[in-house]
Formats: sequence, C-alpha cells, structure tokens
Amino acid sequence: MEQGVVKRLEFCLAAIDDANSHDPDRSEGQPAAQLYGQRMSAELARLFPDASEPLQIAARGQHIERWVMKRQEFPEGRAGYLAWRTELAKHHATRVGEIMKTANYDAQDIAKAQKMLLKDGLKRDAEVQALEDVICVTFLKWYFAPFAPTQNPEKLDRIVARTARKMSEAGRARVLQEFELPEAFAAHFRA
Repeated sequence: MEQGVVKRLEFCLAAIDDANSHDPDRSEGQPAAQLYGQRMSAELARLFPDASEPLQIAARGQHIERWVMKRQEFPEGRAGYLAWRTELAKHHATRVGEIMKTANYDAQDIAKAQKMLLKDGLKRDAEVQALEDVICVTFLKWYFAPFAPTQNPEKLDRIVARTARKMSEAGRARVLQEFELPEAFAAHFRA
C-alpha cells in the first residue's frame, strides 16, 4: 500500500509539472509556473516536512496553468485583480482535483487540496494556513526582490503588510529569522 501511495503522489506532482511545462513565460530559463511549483514544494518540505499528501499536491499546484487567465482580461484596479485571483484559484482547484481523481485519490483528499487552493479556512484550518505561509515565504524568497522596484513605496508597503497579515504567527516569526527586511517592512511581521 505504501508504494502505491508514493506512486500516486509522484504521479500528481509529475502531472502538475507536465501541465506547467506549457507556460510560455520562460524568463528564468524554464516555464515560470513549473519553476514556481517546484519552489513551493521545496519550501513546503523545508517548513512542513510532515505535510500531508493533499498539502503537498496543493503546494505544487498552487499556480497550475496560471497563464490561461490573463490579468488584462479582468477590469483594472483592486476589484479586477481580486476577481482574477478568485477565478484563477477556482481553475487551480479544478485542475488539481482532476489530476488527483485520475490518481485515484478519494473525494475527501481531493476536497482537502481544493479547500487549500481556494484558501477556504485561512486562519482557521491548519493546512490552509500552512499553504499560505509557504506561499508567502516563497514570494519573499524568490519573487520579492525583482517585484519591489516595480511598485511605488506606498503600494509596496501595503503589499508587505497584507502578506504579513495572511501569515500565521509562527510564519511571521520565521520570516523575521530568515529574511533581512528593512525595518519598515519587518515591523509588519512583528504585529
């Protein structure tokens, strides 16, 4: 049974990587969504080494086929951005669910992974929160430095504050230990 479980998990991770291999954004030398998924898996393994299989699959599938819905297809401004993110989350949850079903995961495990991808239970469900902490750490570690110069200082401060608010207390403490942030940003993680 154990070998079958590992094969199911490996199948799902490989299927997500295969789907993400079609991302046209190759700005870092490989498909961006595929690289993001691999970084998410690495951070999850580091931060939550005993993560459940649904959490491992959700982390890898966090941005599955993200390029299929373009931001410019939604209205400008924060409301349009949030609508885009909501539709993307639904797409990610659907695609990950399809892959898990193909790998013979039961409905309960599929629902768990989908719940995490939809962020249903943030601050109330330990696995949803764990995924969010991994998302935030991955953003700070790999994407914040190139992203920061593209934003005006006030907007960047709001983004950092929102990132900190989404994290658990333990996640914020870890950020303060692992990252050298300017004091104005670090203050958000102490709150």
